Amino acid sequence: MFSFAVLLFFAVTGLTLNHAEWFNGQERTTQIQGKVDPKWVAKEVDKLEIVEYLRRTHRITGALHDFRVDDTQCSVSFKGPGYAADASIDRLTGAYDLTETRMGFWAVINDLHKGRDSGAVWAFIIDFCAVLMTLVSLTGFVLIFFLLKRRSSGLLIFAAGIVVFMVAWWKWVP
Repeated sequence: MFSFAVLLFFAVTGLTLNHAEWFNGQERTTQIQGKVDPKWVAKEVDKLEIVEYLRRTHRITGALHDFRVDDTQCSVSFKGPGYAADASIDRLTGAYDLTETRMGFWAVINDLHKGRDSGAVWAFIIDFCAVLMTLVSLTGFVLIFFLLKRRSSGLLIFAAGIVVFMVAWWKWVP
């Protein structure tokens, strides 16, 4: 049943990825302006203080993706499944513009399917599920050799499946 749940998740999200236009329209973008302590962006930029301030003040949920510093501004980027927050901070005044985008439920599960911006633990879970589904598939394939009445038809269907996929790839994939 565990492998069934995994297979169902990846099958549904495979469909939602292939037909994203069916599920769009949930994106919500918020523009926020604020100010950090100018001492944090003076000569030495206090990255930790800035990141924690933005998280605490605006309930930012994504992981820190990028923090860039140049002569006039700092750029901070947070990413998560179906989520992005980007701040641009003026180094002279500490004033910032923050754009937070929440892309909705379908974008979250699509990003989980792909492992996008979901961290190392989720990447391990995806790998574990891929190995599990491979083992379940191979177990089913091996079992066909022990079912004498179904062996020929099972192997014929297996071969037909390979041929259909190969022809579809060759004929319709640019």
